[in-house]
Amino acid sequence: MHEYGLAEGVLASVRQRAGGRKVAALRVRFGVRHAVDEESLAQAFGFVAEGTEAAGAAVRLVTVPATLTCRDCGFTGDTTDVLAACPQCDGDDAEITGGDEMTLESITYEPAPSASGAGRG
Repeated sequence: MHEYGLAEGVLASVRQRAGGRKVAALRVRFGVRHAVDEESLAQAFGFVAEGTEAAGAAVRLVTVPATLTCRDCGFTGDTTDVLAACPQCDGDDAEITGGDEMTLESITYEPAPSASGAGRG
């Protein structure tokens, strides 16, 4: 399952940005060409993040479509199927571009512990 390798890369980016702060959630964008399954990515991330500030963080995947351009009829549009035929003319002479992105879109941190009870005696 290639999601483990991807999860390790995501964790490295998260830890670099977290600076020791506890991570509650993160959102990543992967192009459709990476064929990433959200459940598998979340499971892999949970495994590789164990014992780090990102342990237990929720993982949300945003899948970025590719662009299909049909050489037969000229149609251009988004697709999440990298083996797609043209939806307009059903032609198979199509160029598929994009869909290879990998982006750490956001990190949500746990709230800092409150100091409201500190110093009372």
